[in-house]
Amino acid sequence: MLIIERKDEETIDRALKRYKNKHRKVGVVTELRRRKHFTKPSVTRRAEVLKAVYKKKKFGNDAL
Repeated sequence: MLIIERKDEETIDRALKRYKNKHRKVGVVTELRRRKHFTKPSVTRRAEVLKAVYKKKKFGNDAL
């Protein structure tokens, strides 16, 4: 659980904005979505390979 302590003379809006930024940086929602469904390691590896092939085709050999 993320805890944000409100600083002196800080508005609630500013504290809420700091909380949202920290929440986004930690990646809580992203991690929950990733863990929602199990993906086999072979499927994950295949996706990485396809992504690399796409990048190589799109950006050429110099980019990587």
